[in-house]
Amino acid sequence: MSAPAEHRPLKTAYSPCPNDTFVFDAWAHGRIPGAPALEVTFADIDITNGLAERGEFDVLKVSYAVLPYVLDEYALLPCGGALGRGCGPLVLTREPGTALAGSTVAVPSETSTAYLLFRLWAAETVPGGVGEIVVMPFHEIMPAVRDGKVDAGLVIHEARFTYRDYGLHKLADMGEHWEATTGLPIPLGAIIARRSLGGATLKLLADSARASVRAAWEDPEASRPYVMEHAQELDPAVADAHIGLYVNEFTADLGEDGYAAVRGLLTRAAAEGLLPPLGPNALAFP
Repeated sequence: MSAPAEHRPLKTAYSPCPNDTFVFDAWAHGRIPGAPALEVTFADIDITNGLAERGEFDVLKVSYAVLPYVLDEYALLPCGGALGRGCGPLVLTREPGTALAGSTVAVPSETSTAYLLFRLWAAETVPGGVGEIVVMPFHEIMPAVRDGKVDAGLVIHEARFTYRDYGLHKLADMGEHWEATTGLPIPLGAIIARRSLGGATLKLLADSARASVRAAWEDPEASRPYVMEHAQELDPAVADAHIGLYVNEFTADLGEDGYAAVRGLLTRAAAEGLLPPLGPNALAFP
């Protein structure tokens, strides 16, 4: 890798979730030769989506659903993000079989891919539509459903592995619906970088992300202190399961299926009037 055009640390924001800390550990700690230094801020996805929409920070982990609003200023990196199969958001309720029509549903962000997948699912399966949508940090959603503050919750990340501990029931799996109707992997989180950094630096960032992913795979124990320091679910087995599900071949490279999934989601959402349409070359990488 050659040295980046800019020598200042790049302002970077991603979540404290195990998949993000696992992916970025080697890079953030200076173990990738030639990689730009990062000045890291941890923030939930609702915060990072807002940072991107305001044009703040150089490198961000965001929801794929926010891309149509930010791709004029940011480029989608072809690696480092979260796509996969069997890893979609879940709708949880206190009682099995709860009807969602007119219900209050907690979601982690109204600009999240999880919420976009939920809207596409609900449009087909909830006659009359759901009721009020309440945005709250994802780690507060399951307690809110358990305590009856909301009727249902849309959850992401390690909640797939822990919702039974809260006595909750899975009403629906947004990923199963997406895969059944499209045959494509589920696009969840993207890594974007400011276009003004220039093509050479953007390519260096992609190389750095790939190298960081591979370093984590080659020596998983090296990333464990960083992962566990920031994990909101402190059970190491849950952290490992989380990483195993969300860090996969699409993290190393989106590839043909990954790009097809992203285009498919955003095109379908635009056709439903849920997102503005993408430009023809919006996903192109320098």
